[in-house]
Amino acid sequence: MKTNGPKAWFLAARPKTLTGAAAPVLAGGTLAFHDQGGVDAVPFLLCLLFAFVMQIDSNLVNDYFDFLKGTDREDRLGPERACAQGWVTPKAMRLAIGVTTCIACVLGLPLIMWGGYELVFVGLLCVLFCFLYTTCLSYLGYGDLLVLVFFGIVPVCVTYYVLAGGVSWPVFVASMGCGLATDCLLMVNNYRDRNQDAVSGKRTLVVRFGREFGLRMYLWLGLLAFILGSLSVCVVTGKWYSCLLLIPYVVLHIVVYRRMLLIDGKALNGVLGATARNIFLFGVLFALNLLVCG
Repeated sequence: MKTNGPKAWFLAARPKTLTGAAAPVLAGGTLAFHDQGGVDAVPFLLCLLFAFVMQIDSNLVNDYFDFLKGTDREDRLGPERACAQGWVTPKAMRLAIGVTTCIACVLGLPLIMWGGYELVFVGLLCVLFCFLYTTCLSYLGYGDLLVLVFFGIVPVCVTYYVLAGGVSWPVFVASMGCGLATDCLLMVNNYRDRNQDAVSGKRTLVVRFGREFGLRMYLWLGLLAFILGSLSVCVVTGKWYSCLLLIPYVVLHIVVYRRMLLIDGKALNGVLGATARNIFLFGVLFALNLLVCG
């Protein structure tokens, strides 16, 4: 592979993880569309683009600082990383991190016209914790909490706030559901890498509480996401049956969980892709529930 070439940057961006950025924005936007009878497409697209760029920025930061820490060793089980493999030079990665961070800020800044100057504070928090996650907090076992906040509560509630001017408790419940669904992706990573993380001093929840805990946690994250997503939809639409469209998500989640029980090591990379698909499916089915039953 050509060093710093297009394919190297494509792989470094980790496009499969973008489902985790799209699902919560889609959920927040659809909730606003249902409650307002329509939304302005411009701020919605800005929210979506900001989420995408921040996700890529987070991936690049993770790639670079894990390389510096020596976490991406030869015994790595997950997908290969750009800096560790020499696909991207550290100097180029630092520049790319600066560029993507600036692009995210440029995309997010116009949102103050719809949501007010308080969004500047939210944006700064997103950038700050993007760096703190890899450099510090993930090693202390706070990764799952950060996913819940920054891939659930923040994108769903902020998108809704920008488009509808406030946040209701059904929106908050939906944001929790999105965060839990997205955390399944991190749980697969941490479950797969539990032995390597223990050597690296990375105290994830799976390292702290063991293999069986990681398996059960993965199952319950998806089940709780389904329950909270269903509750939010039922309350918003006022129809008990409006959650039925979410059933395919929970069925596929259980199928993937049962697959996890039978495999380990690098084979779990396939589960990673299936989980990313399920997260996107959660967001799409949640939106369809509101549009069809609303």
